[in-house]
Amino acid sequence: MKTLSKSKLLAYRQCPKRLWLEVHRPELRADSGTTQASFATGHAVGAIARTLYDTNGVGTELELGTLGMSGLLAKTRELLKQRQPIFEAGFVGSAGEGGGALALADILLPDEQGGSMAWRMVEVKSTSKVKDYHRDDAAIQHFVATQAGVNLSGIALAHIDSSWTYPGGDDYTGLLVEHDMTGEAMARSADVQAWITEAHQVVARVEPPQIGLGDHCGKPFACGFNAHCVAQDEVLNGTVELPVHWLPNIRTKALREHVALPQVRSLTDVPDELLNPTQLRVKHQALSQQVFFDSLGAANDLAPHRLPALFLDFETVAYAVPIWVGTRPYQVVPFQFSLHRLDDLGRTEHTGFLDLSGHDPSAEFAAALVDACKGDAPIFVYAEGFEGARIRQLAMRFPHLSGELLAIKARLVDLLPIARAHYYHPSQQGSWSIKAVLPAVAPELRYSDLDGVQDGGGAQQAFLEAVHGDTPAHRKQEIWQQLWRYCRLDTFAMVRLWAHLAGRNGFISLLDNAPSIVLRG
Repeated sequence: MKTLSKSKLLAYRQCPKRLWLEVHRPELRADSGTTQASFATGHAVGAIARTLYDTNGVGTELELGTLGMSGLLAKTRELLKQRQPIFEAGFVGSAGEGGGALALADILLPDEQGGSMAWRMVEVKSTSKVKDYHRDDAAIQHFVATQAGVNLSGIALAHIDSSWTYPGGDDYTGLLVEHDMTGEAMARSADVQAWITEAHQVVARVEPPQIGLGDHCGKPFACGFNAHCVAQDEVLNGTVELPVHWLPNIRTKALREHVALPQVRSLTDVPDELLNPTQLRVKHQALSQQVFFDSLGAANDLAPHRLPALFLDFETVAYAVPIWVGTRPYQVVPFQFSLHRLDDLGRTEHTGFLDLSGHDPSAEFAAALVDACKGDAPIFVYAEGFEGARIRQLAMRFPHLSGELLAIKARLVDLLPIARAHYYHPSQQGSWSIKAVLPAVAPELRYSDLDGVQDGGGAQQAFLEAVHGDTPAHRKQEIWQQLWRYCRLDTFAMVRLWAHLAGRNGFISLLDNAPSIVLRG
């Protein structure tokens, strides 16, 4: 019997074309760094879950890479005769003539009911809440296991409790919270049977289904075939010079429905009356290929904030499974900051903090930040909500620095809304991220020239590599240099953006004079 795995069925639920490509053209798949990081997070949460559910240490974990699929299925049948927890148990269920489905259960626990042997299934997710696709997941798991003859007493979904705080000592009791999915999963058996039949019909096709681009390309998962489908769309329909996805913050129902139409591919296909002022600016500047710059408005917004001024940026990491005492799942913890000081003569000085020791960087980060931000000069950031939230969290964790940290937060000045209100270059393609604006105002400064780390996601991955116990000292030093240069460019980019918005492009006379370095690890 031909079978499709649960992951293939979920791919079908997202997009039938994705399923076809998964089966017939897997070499075209290119998962993003974010997607790969999510896989690693899932593995970490799964490992903790096994220790939480195997309290007596008698459970058996089945490894597909060691046993192979046939061996794993045989071992599952053997273990089902015993009364011990099973992790990654495998089942094959039939949905009729079309073919069957294969599923691996994260956790299977013995559950005696009235003298008969039953099993309770738990699916583990690294999210902080139940999502819609988890409901499909549970329904498939329940259907396949039941079809395979397993007597299920129930199925639950366990996800991370983001309010839980790690007490230390490898004690993760309370990290996961369960939601019973039994009734809902049982009620959807007919749906799952239809999915399996339809998915097999898609796989049997010689050519993939003709499905255009849309929201499904990124929901509920970023599709690894997106680049392939975009290129294919351009071949079939021609290259779009001004693609509609340049429109920022599409929130109104009318605009969402309009841009979802298959014939709407270009900004020229969107009526002005559906757009807000910011979206109109993006469209009109793209069509005219002219820069919008309200220099007077920008200068007026910046005028109250006199020099000297500071320019601040954080790099952070967020562990799904906390490793530092007193932190929560997915708590955003800063491990690096860069700070440029600009005086009234146009001179800049740079300082910063970077901790690659692997220990909780928070206390020393907070102390270094207080020391670096002494005085009452305005502190420019880009998206104040991010740095502001981190400073507020540090103030709560370290009461002895609370007053000084909150005083720093009160001095923050956000450059992002000033740039959004008064400046737009067509090359920004609808984005006001610092990496989109910098090439327009200072084309000689390029993130692409940096070695290694070139964005925030890369900074997180570099940090995780650096603090890993197996990373050699020379590689750690390379990462330190890459992180230092990257974060330093972020704050100097803000200096240059400030100068442009303030009408003082020739004012900056010196970059990184006498940098002060704080390093751990």
